[in-house]
Amino acid sequence: MGEYRTLPLDRLFVAVADPTRRAILARLSSSDARVTDLAADFPISLNSTSKHIKMLERAGLVRREVIGRDHVLSLNAAPLAEAAAWINHYKSFWDDRLAALEILVTKKRGIPKGRKKK
Repeated sequence: MGEYRTLPLDRLFVAVADPTRRAILARLSSSDARVTDLAADFPISLNSTSKHIKMLERAGLVRREVIGRDHVLSLNAAPLAEAAAWINHYKSFWDDRLAALEILVTKKRGIPKGRKKK
């Protein structure tokens, strides 16, 4: 598997590590929102919401469009594809290792593959 650009991936994982930021992404997945409307959905201050939004923007997960005095946010889910590829690489790795372990354990116990010992 090729090398990954670590900084964007690091920023993405930091951004989605927080439950409030994940909730913001979930909210934006249904429709675009003004910052003030989005902030009203959460039990935190507008300033705190803005800090969370900036983290999501740094990770490339949120786009901001300024329309007059309104700041309209939209979800950009594209960076999640890189994270999914990274996770899938390790899922495949562990699937292979666990399958090999199952073969080893069933051989040692004398259990035919696919049958469970009672």
